Amino acid sequence: MQNLAPIALFVYNRPQHTARTLQFLQQNELAAQSHLYIFSDGAKTAADREKVTEVRKIIKKVEGFKSVQVVESKANAGLANAVITGVTQLIEEYDQVIVFEDDLITSPHTLAYFNNALNHYREEEKVMHIGAYMYPLIADDLPQSFFYRAATSWGWATWGRAWKNFEPDIDVLLKQFDKKKRAAFSIDHKMNFWKQMQEFKKGKNNSWAIRWYASIFLKGGITLNPSQSLVNNIGHDGTGVHSGINDIYNVIINPKQIVEFPTVIAEDPIAYQAIKRFLTKRKGNMVTRVRRFVKEKLTQYFSKK
Repeated sequence: MQNLAPIALFVYNRPQHTARTLQFLQQNELAAQSHLYIFSDGAKTAADREKVTEVRKIIKKVEGFKSVQVVESKANAGLANAVITGVTQLIEEYDQVIVFEDDLITSPHTLAYFNNALNHYREEEKVMHIGAYMYPLIADDLPQSFFYRAATSWGWATWGRAWKNFEPDIDVLLKQFDKKKRAAFSIDHKMNFWKQMQEFKKGKNNSWAIRWYASIFLKGGITLNPSQSLVNNIGHDGTGVHSGINDIYNVIINPKQIVEFPTVIAEDPIAYQAIKRFLTKRKGNMVTRVRRFVKEKLTQYFSKK
């Protein structure tokens, strides 16, 4: 396969997660042919410094790729700024990029999926994002991959032609939404995407991902996704910057290679309904919610001891 996209891996202060993420990436069939760039953010606090140092010892020994370049930041940029800067840097050099954070384990076929899709839809202006994660959907009639409106951030790829539409200014984004667009953006109010936008405006989160999805949505773009996830997030253990403690979004990784891509450049209505059903029922009944809440609190308590 020619014209392989560079891989951007963003790491911070989780040495065990970083090591597992790298281990699974190394097992990808295209790893040895791919350029890997590891962006290591600087410590935000004195308490983080030791863990950041541990992570940097791990990433300086990485092998198994065509090349490995480590970019260490002395100051703490924060995840959002680090991702935006790193992605922009690689887009300027390669005009495409594959992006991971330090808590994602992958299928051996994940890089092949990304590169095949990047090549397949390179000239399709409407296709703006390729995601590797998908919710654990219950549907037997889904194709291997499909188009959907929302952009997932747990392993993704894009091109320079799409990334140029990224709008970081939340005010510019917010003023383009009316009631109808807010409903469509939030999957008919089944997901808290609009709330995330409002919370960013209030300074309650610093998400690059919600602004990227909003940028795609407002440009009429769509995203490619696998019907069975090619990645799993191992960061929902209380260690992540933006993730809590839960297993709602846990998945079994697809062991097979994706070889079929949609020919109709439009959102798949069957997949959309399957996603909507999952989002509606994802938290379970009241008993399940109470059990999850208690489990999360106990995990938080014992992790601090």
